[in-house]
Amino acid sequence: MPETDNQNHVVAVTGASRGIGAAIALELAEAGFTVAALTRQGRGVEQGDRDAETSRNIVPVVCDVADSASVEAAIAEAAALGTLSSLVNNAGIWKGQRSAELSNDDYQLVMDTNARGCFELCRAVYPHFKSNGSGTIINIGSFYDKLGVPGGLAYCASKAAIGAITRCLAVEWARDRIRVLNVAPGFIETDLNASLPDTARDAIRARIPGGEFGSPADVGRLVRALVANDIPFMTGETMYIDGGQGIKE
Repeated sequence: MPETDNQNHVVAVTGASRGIGAAIALELAEAGFTVAALTRQGRGVEQGDRDAETSRNIVPVVCDVADSASVEAAIAEAAALGTLSSLVNNAGIWKGQRSAELSNDDYQLVMDTNARGCFELCRAVYPHFKSNGSGTIINIGSFYDKLGVPGGLAYCASKAAIGAITRCLAVEWARDRIRVLNVAPGFIETDLNASLPDTARDAIRARIPGGEFGSPADVGRLVRALVANDIPFMTGETMYIDGGQGIKE
């Protein structure tokens, strides 16, 4: 759709306060969409440069993706802003623990936040999309969905689940003209991983063919393109944006 027509369309973005989520929200707001920025504190996008027009397009909404009632209330609030036409499931957490010491509670917290939260948000937007005659869901997975990562069992399992959720919903909801896609980033430099020791950063950089980390803006631009361009035949796919890291020998 032309970007001048985007303002009547609402995109709900979870985990929009920082990092990848903030970059996605800003890209979509710059494209003219009304962005419902779903965050636990309800403060909206807390970082990133923007002009006045972009700021006006961002509406803070309280949402704890691990809480079913909060999810339902947030989607209802987003839908009241206009035509709810897209959802970006970005919210997620990492619990880095060796598997032998990983508690049931920590495992469940990661799965509830990353995987169950994704599913519940998809389920919550479904009646709105069906009523509107179309919709786009972008789930933010990870290239860790196909890797064995020491200390990352819960996170990797949750991201693999997001890929499966994407495929199943894409098949079930295709006749409702609802596209469901999975964007799976590689190592993206954010404030959450800035504390990694230099040795770890050097090792990761050496695995990336271009020798540079990805940025939140890289993911934001891809999501903007997927949301702004209606390509009905493109659904159910996982798109890796990892600089070739996941395929390097």
